[in-house]
Amino acid sequence: MSRLVMVSNRVIDFGAASQAGGVSVAIYDALARHSGFWFGWNGQVEDNEDSDPVMSRDGSHTTVTIPLTAADYNDFYLGYSNSVLWPVFHNRLDLAQFEAGYYSRYVTVNKKFAAHLAPLIEPADVIWIHDYHLFPLALELRKHGIENPIGFFLHIPVGPAQALIAIPEHREIARALSAYDLIGLQTHRDVRNLIDFLQQSVYGSLLPSGRIRACDSELDIGCFPVGIDSNDFATSTVERDSESSETSRIIGIDRLDYTKGLPQKFRAFGQFLEEFPEHRRRIVLSQFAPPTRESVEAYADIRSELESLSGAINGRFGELDWVPINYIHRPIPRRELRDVYRSSRVCWVTPLMDGMNLVSKEYVASQDPEDPGVLVLSKFAGAAEQLSDGVLVNPYDRNDMVQGLRRALEMPIDERVARHDKLASVVCQSDSNAWGSTFFNALVKAGKRRTGRGQPSQRVRAAMKRLDKVPKTAITKKSVTAHAGG
Repeated sequence: MSRLVMVSNRVIDFGAASQAGGVSVAIYDALARHSGFWFGWNGQVEDNEDSDPVMSRDGSHTTVTIPLTAADYNDFYLGYSNSVLWPVFHNRLDLAQFEAGYYSRYVTVNKKFAAHLAPLIEPADVIWIHDYHLFPLALELRKHGIENPIGFFLHIPVGPAQALIAIPEHREIARALSAYDLIGLQTHRDVRNLIDFLQQSVYGSLLPSGRIRACDSELDIGCFPVGIDSNDFATSTVERDSESSETSRIIGIDRLDYTKGLPQKFRAFGQFLEEFPEHRRRIVLSQFAPPTRESVEAYADIRSELESLSGAINGRFGELDWVPINYIHRPIPRRELRDVYRSSRVCWVTPLMDGMNLVSKEYVASQDPEDPGVLVLSKFAGAAEQLSDGVLVNPYDRNDMVQGLRRALEMPIDERVARHDKLASVVCQSDSNAWGSTFFNALVKAGKRRTGRGQPSQRVRAAMKRLDKVPKTAITKKSVTAHAGG
């Protein structure tokens, strides 16, 4: 049976429940169904450039981790990954920082990952690499002679090609992507954008088979929307406050990031309280916004803006016994999530652009089917492609946000139940198990299409080319063996 080798920039410590995000849990669950291991950064920054990988086991899970140096962390992680790729792929060119040295360190770290990972790979392994930090990793593994099926899943959205080609190294990124057998994306929009990018950057072409040809390679690109373990969130028995209770909670759970539309949400909430005073004292917006990448200037700016906005709204509308916005700048432990979701009347998810957004799916899965809450979801979240029965809003249009919130708060029970039934069906059918198994099976097939059954491997083809240069009279069984094994 093939082992599954998961690779991501960061391997999560599952002893700290509050740190485990939905995507990390999905990776963890996928690995649980296959033997294998999870390889990546351990979250530590050390001075030693030559630290050996450390293997550890947690029950049935095996991880292999390495540290980063301070230069790696600054230029690879904070620099190229999160100050170039992250903003550009979210179509925020205005926030990108194209600094000298970022890209070279980005490639260096991917080479380091490949050098440590390649000796651990067995011939039957299937390799699944995750996210934008590791675009070049397949290409670097191929240089080490790894011919196994290698797939890549991008958890963030793919911006328009016009934005991506603004990256000075966009052709190098396109060439690196062509080394994969399968690239999985969250939405059909992302698939279209990535194909467009490959066509514009390296003259990629769409073949009649549906595959993409780029840089003398053929690969598959497909839509594989990530899911959640819906059963895990359906176990809550907490009851939401009744319609006649004094206040209803509107819940928001987002990382503190400029892509999440949090200032837009706060401003819309302030306008809602202004336009519909009858809802004052009857609702509370509880916004969890755990910190992330605070050393990046744009993240410090967004924190300052949110603190100012929440203070202004609370100061204007709040009373001694009622505070409109509970702004909480820390993570919420996963064990508490399902109860928080279930007890909330509305979940307000307003990203300006998002790969998927699993909060929306977790909220749906947590609801009481006989008295469900309402999902208000940005139409620019990847989840909107699947969860179209939520109340979809445009986070750039404050009036639309206000009206969407009003519709959710005033929605009658029969409409809430009907919408929830459709949403819950989608969430259950496209759960994390379906995501992992569908991508894994597609990757195995894509790997077979690349090599072709019965076709000579890359190593053998190279040996055959060397043999072509040897005089035929000199070719013996012994010399063939020597060349093929060289």
